[in-house]
Order: sequence, then C-alpha cells, then structure tokens
Amino acid sequence: MWFFDAVSSGFQQPTDPGHLQWFRILFATVLTARFALAFGQGGWTRLAPGSLSAHLAELRFGPARASLLIRLYRAVLIVRTAAALALTLGLMPHLALLVVLAGATMELLYLKSPNAVRYTLLTGTALLLAKDLGHGLTIAHGTSTANTWAQCLLVLITTDIYWNSAWQKLRSPQFHSGLYLAQWVHTYNQVKDQLPYRRQFAVPGFVRRYAGNLTDRDVRLWRAVAACVIAAEIALPPALLIEQTMPYAVVAGVTMHAAFTCLKPRQLITFSSLTLGTYLAFAA
Repeated sequence: MWFFDAVSSGFQQPTDPGHLQWFRILFATVLTARFALAFGQGGWTRLAPGSLSAHLAELRFGPARASLLIRLYRAVLIVRTAAALALTLGLMPHLALLVVLAGATMELLYLKSPNAVRYTLLTGTALLLAKDLGHGLTIAHGTSTANTWAQCLLVLITTDIYWNSAWQKLRSPQFHSGLYLAQWVHTYNQVKDQLPYRRQFAVPGFVRRYAGNLTDRDVRLWRAVAACVIAAEIALPPALLIEQTMPYAVVAGVTMHAAFTCLKPRQLITFSSLTLGTYLAFAA
C-alpha cells in the first residue's frame, strides 16, 4: 500500500502530483464560492459600527483590537475572495493560498461554531506543504516526491476526522441508540414552518413523513442508520487506500456526506466538499 511505503521511506516514495493539483482546484473553488456567498445575508454589514456583532467584538477583544478588526473586515472579505479565485486559476498558488488561509482565520474571531474554518485551515495547511501545486488549470501527472508529505498529511487528517467522529458517536448513547437522529428529525418536522431561514435544512419530505414521528419503529430505523454511519466512518479510510475497494468507498462517502449535508446544508457544505476532495489524496 503506497501510504505505508511512503511513511517507511521517510516520505521519499514517489506519488502523482496531479492528485493534489486537483485538490488545490477543488479546495479553492469551494472557498471562492464560500467567500463570495459571505458577502450576502448580512455578511457585508457584519461588524458595522453600532451593530450587535461590533459590540460583542468590543466586549471580547477590547475597543482597540475590535476597532482594528472592524476597519479591516470588509477589505479582508474582498482580498480573500480574489486570492481564492487566483488559487483556483493557479496564479502564484502558494502565495494565494497563504492569503486564503489568513482570510479564513479571520472567521475564528466572530463565528460561534467555526469547525468548518478549523477543517479548512487543517487541509489548507497540508496543501501549503505541497511543493508542486501546479500552475493554471493544467494538471501535471507523473511521479514525484514533491507532494508525498502533503498527500500523506491529508490522508492522516481525514482519517483522524472520521475515526474521531466515530469514537465520539460510539461514546454517545443518545446517538448510537438512534434517539438523537429520531428526535432531531421529529423536532424539525414540527418547527420547520416557523424557522426564519428554511433553506438551512433540506430534509426530504419522505424522510419526515415516514421516519419523523418519534415512534419505536422510527427509533429502531434511526438506530440502524446510526450504526451504518459509525461503521462507514471506521471503514472508509482503509477502504479508500485500497485500490480494489476505493470506488465503493467513494460512493459510500459521497452518500454519507450527502445525507449529512441535508441536515445542515449551510453549515456542512464546506466540510463535506473538502472532505470528499481529500479522497483524491488517498489514490496512489
């Protein structure tokens, strides 16, 4: 298996640099869309003088540092979006990636749940360590040690994300019993018409009708779903590394992340897209 050969050789095992060049394009495309969308739905006016977000920033950081953040905020929104587009197009990719990561880091200062930002920074830092990110939209296939370390690091990051997530789910009786998912869908079914932003969720109607009533049958159904999710998160990393099982693992991963994203599209689309993108790093 190429991954263990790469580790045992001190990351001198040649790999195809094209895998991370594809990931660079996908990573940058996702961030370009995310940064562009951040201008809407109140993003441009966030931290406006006199706003609640500006007041909270002053309480958290003090007047001087909050004032600096407020002055730089809109400029950073513009610069990071331009840098993400440049990274997509392969224009000075390492410099563009540094600016993208700096712009994403700013979100840690005001987002309540910045898990997607942290994952962006992890995968982006791994990508930054690649020596051959390519130029333009051309993918250079071949064999080289330029990206071996970065590719192995992406594999480790995704493996840790999956296995740590499975461990947390196994430790949660609420989740592996199926009760959490049953309660979540049932509650959503009851309050969906009162939610201010309905597009934050995309649970299909047939799921709400046939598995959203919190009956014993529903709980048993969601228990089976929870077991499948845990099993998939444990099995996916090794299955992605094995050439014969990789196609099936990709299908399973796409299906799982599509289901995750239906629960919270706006919160999980970045995480799901980047995680699926890291599958490119698992290929030999």
